[in-house]
Amino acid sequence: MFSDVLSIVFGFSSGVVVSGAVFAFITVVGVVPRMAEKTATIGRVRLYEESIMFGGIAGTVVMFFEFHLPIGRVLAALLSFCGGMFFGALAMSLAEVLDVIPILTRRGKVERGMYYFILAIAIGKLIGSLMYYMIPGFFTNEG
Repeated sequence: MFSDVLSIVFGFSSGVVVSGAVFAFITVVGVVPRMAEKTATIGRVRLYEESIMFGGIAGTVVMFFEFHLPIGRVLAALLSFCGGMFFGALAMSLAEVLDVIPILTRRGKVERGMYYFILAIAIGKLIGSLMYYMIPGFFTNEG
């Protein structure tokens, strides 16, 4: 009985630390302010931050409890698309903060065609996402 309670407390504490680190990472990278600035919605930053927080909570609940929501393929595709946009924005923000793209273009002596470089990254992410969701057995959560 004591070991079960200890496991629950340890697991919960670990989850709090990890989620805090993820949200700190998102804050340091500056995804929310940058997106608000680009979309001219700076007044809604708090809404964006709360949406990310509740999305993280919802994702955690979905991972621990198996249930089925009859939302249909269209809404599921729309939700997946929104999630993909968020992770794409996060990845590009991280690349921007770390100056990855300028360093790559300087070292690779890329003077023209930056549009194609960024498009190739986006298409690669799209293909990876499609493989993940459409190929049966590509990812299993067993093990």
